[in-house]
Amino acid sequence: MHTILSISNLSKTYASGFQALKRVNLEIRRGEIFALLGPNGAGKTTLIGTVCGIVKATEGRILVNGHDIVTDYRRARELIGLVPQELTTNAFETVWATVSFSRGLFGKRANPAYLEQVLRALSLWDKKDSRIMTLSGGMKRRVLIAKALAHEPTVLFLDEPTAGVDVELRRDMWELVRALKERGVTIILTTHYIEEAEEMADRIGVINRGEIILVEEKAHLLRKLGKKQLTLQLEAPISDVPAQLAGYGLDLSADGGAITYTYDDTQSERAGIVKLLRDLDDARIRFRDLQTKQSSLEDIFVDLVREAS
Repeated sequence: MHTILSISNLSKTYASGFQALKRVNLEIRRGEIFALLGPNGAGKTTLIGTVCGIVKATEGRILVNGHDIVTDYRRARELIGLVPQELTTNAFETVWATVSFSRGLFGKRANPAYLEQVLRALSLWDKKDSRIMTLSGGMKRRVLIAKALAHEPTVLFLDEPTAGVDVELRRDMWELVRALKERGVTIILTTHYIEEAEEMADRIGVINRGEIILVEEKAHLLRKLGKKQLTLQLEAPISDVPAQLAGYGLDLSADGGAITYTYDDTQSERAGIVKLLRDLDDARIRFRDLQTKQSSLEDIFVDLVREAS
């Protein structure tokens, strides 16, 4: 698949000596939804700011569809739309004037029909003549999204786009993201709502302390790193796991009424479950119910960050 964004050996060290990014290498494919996850202070916003030309890199190179963000800034930047975390708009302008100005800022010809389409998709059309200062926080967030889309970018950055917004905006936001993806727009998002990344993303990247520690296809990541748990509710509590079952690494609940077996979803491990049940029977441990649970993306993310710290 064609690479739309190429980041090579990107580093950023501030005057204080703090190194926010450490030789980051990342390739983003055209038309994918890429979720960048990381704890607060990991470098997500610095990385986005550097790609968008807001933050000056200490070293490294960024290419947007082959255009260097430093030596060919205008061509590279006009391909990018950015929805920042902060609500930064001219409070005295109307919604229509704001998005129209954003489009003209990138040298695009007026296209009222396109801007109307964007505003309608974000439920902003009936607010087009309202001044920004009169809008609610959620509506202001919608205006930021409309501004980012006004010049028809091919790469869209969404930096915590649904943080602190209502359920309706979150739903509208993801419907719009799906529609943009269908049109071939590449979307890179950061989010604290890991369930959103799990639902929306094609690939997942994890950044911690300025370093990319993992980039993986979402489905492959869940399959490779996700664990499954088999919990057996026992007919009668036990005080300890019998010695002959020690090799399974079973966890006994505090009340002794349940045991949990953690395994990978592979053929050999599934065969191991059959053997476990047989060995439980031999040990005269009976169970009355069982449940299985698979690790979520959040579980995997927490484990990865813990290992990298």
